[in-house]
Amino acid sequence: MLPTVWDLFETHLFPASSTDELFNPYRDRHTSLDVADAPARRRDNLRAYLRCFDDAPPLFLLLEAPGPWGCRFTGVPITSESQLVDPAFPIDGTPTRRQEEPTTEYSASIFWRVLQPHFPHFFVWNSLPLHPHDADDPLSIRTPRRTEVRAWSDLLRGLLDALDPDRTIGVGRKGERALAEVGADPTYVRHPSQGGAKKFESGMSTIVAEMAGSA
Repeated sequence: MLPTVWDLFETHLFPASSTDELFNPYRDRHTSLDVADAPARRRDNLRAYLRCFDDAPPLFLLLEAPGPWGCRFTGVPITSESQLVDPAFPIDGTPTRRQEEPTTEYSASIFWRVLQPHFPHFFVWNSLPLHPHDADDPLSIRTPRRTEVRAWSDLLRGLLDALDPDRTIGVGRKGERALAEVGADPTYVRHPSQGGAKKFESGMSTIVAEMAGSA
């Protein structure tokens, strides 16, 4: 596992309070949506993710924020419950939603179809690690405000210092901007959502080939 990264999560992420428009899945639960021990399960899922790494990976990918059918219920960036319970998936985990059917997420399906063959040679995270939603709809998704993303710059900078990746990738413009604002030199790749699957796959294939060629 990456112990320094877990220490960063314990310091910055796990104690953070939810608000009317931001939900911390590692600390809190919604009584009508989550099982009773959901926050503990999501922290365990995140720990299982970190246990996949024997060493710090050379590639760091930053996305925008947890989606309502992926990380919000799993605690693992761009990963759905249906993936965590799939024996073929590289990360083991436990669902946290009260409904029996595990969640699925389109972006997560595309992301892992493209990158699973290269795992664990990359680390993926969110520029805003809390789920941004509309105040009256806990399962909606809204675009994070710049101030909300910047509030997590210390955690992002800490992750980059701890992992010291050879290359950083902003998956989507929000991820690219967040990396640039903490002094990284990111490469932009199209996010796989909203028709971006082919451009995401093409961009990541180019980057993986470039890194293999320079190894």
